[in-house]
Amino acid sequence: MPTPSAPPRPAEVRPAKQRPVLLDLAFLRLWTGATASGLATWALPFVLGLAVFDRTLSATDLGLLLAARTAGFLAAVPVAGVLADRHSRRGVVLWAGLAASAAAPLIAAGLDRSVLLMATGAAVAGAGQGACRPAYQALTAEVVDADRRQQANAAMTLAVRVTTLVGPSLAALLAVFLDTWALLTGIGLLWLVAAFVPGRGERPGTANDMSQSPANGPGRASLLAEFTEGVREARRHPWFLAGLGALTAVIATGYSATGVALPLVSRDEYGTEVVLAGAMTAYTAGALGGALLVARWRPHSPGRAALAGLAAYGFAPLSLVFPVHPVVVMAAYAVAGIGIELFNVPWFTAAQREVAPDKLARVSSLDFLLSYGLAPVGLAVIAPAIDVFGVTAVLAGCAVVCFAAPAAAALVPSARTFSRPASRDDHH
Repeated sequence: MPTPSAPPRPAEVRPAKQRPVLLDLAFLRLWTGATASGLATWALPFVLGLAVFDRTLSATDLGLLLAARTAGFLAAVPVAGVLADRHSRRGVVLWAGLAASAAAPLIAAGLDRSVLLMATGAAVAGAGQGACRPAYQALTAEVVDADRRQQANAAMTLAVRVTTLVGPSLAALLAVFLDTWALLTGIGLLWLVAAFVPGRGERPGTANDMSQSPANGPGRASLLAEFTEGVREARRHPWFLAGLGALTAVIATGYSATGVALPLVSRDEYGTEVVLAGAMTAYTAGALGGALLVARWRPHSPGRAALAGLAAYGFAPLSLVFPVHPVVVMAAYAVAGIGIELFNVPWFTAAQREVAPDKLARVSSLDFLLSYGLAPVGLAVIAPAIDVFGVTAVLAGCAVVCFAAPAAAALVPSARTFSRPASRDDHH
């Protein structure tokens, strides 16, 4: 009796090769706008510093302007998060860019005339920068499909790192030919690019038709009530709360050590500014490498891998505790740079995947508000702490916090994958 032949094997289905995200016109427009806003953001304090150099502005006034910009940023972030969920994310980007663009000539008009006018312009510029952050984050989720968001977020963070390098350098080069007023006008033009170039995205899920939301009806909730709703959404994701706590702790301590202690150690221990410049350059180069790596790397436990990357920032203050060769300090900052992007990209991607689409901007605004909002507090505290306890003790404490906070966050079960198990209460 003949043996029945085995059924034919189905042809192997190979996944279609993904098109590079930067070849997608919609994302390319968004990326161009984000890059322009990054250039403008990093160039402004540098241009104001040049004004101090040529004695158009005093150092005290510079501090006041930077404080006003920070205040504007912090005030705008939560409001923009609500508005970006309530209305069009593209619209928030437009008006934020226009506000920041209008602030640049306002600052220029106050140069050597009115510090109050300049401070007002700086606050408006900060508000524009702050309003862009959650809107860009949510707009990325609208423009890019889920499978390519990690690649898209890596491209966005690459733009941030490149502008960190190029922004001040480009401003310094242009300062040879242009005065401060002209440079500020150029910053305003960059904000116009950020305002007009990005296109409109398509909201997924529950955010697709906001006209049916009670928030848009006659009984629309207040801004505070809607922001509180975003906080409640964040609390539904234990991995997010744990990661945000770790990120806030690392920025408040590690970034503060970089901002205050690194210049002191470079001057007092090494007697040269080369260590300061080399460490900051190595950090940015490491971050660029980290962004390129994480664009394609998909670890088995993405959350814990990301938190391990965040903990790597602890090597930066730790390298300043002991008398080591300057190359060791630079290598430590390069590792910190790699690590911060190994955290940032999966972190943003997870929020875009896990958070309810119609609350994404508010949750993102909470992220920026806490992580970057508390950074000035760390900067304000670390210098007096160094005076009381000494540089070594403070740097060692910063390193311990940078290592311990992500390790504690990794103990939360959902932090392993940066995702929360689905439940019957989920409606999105």
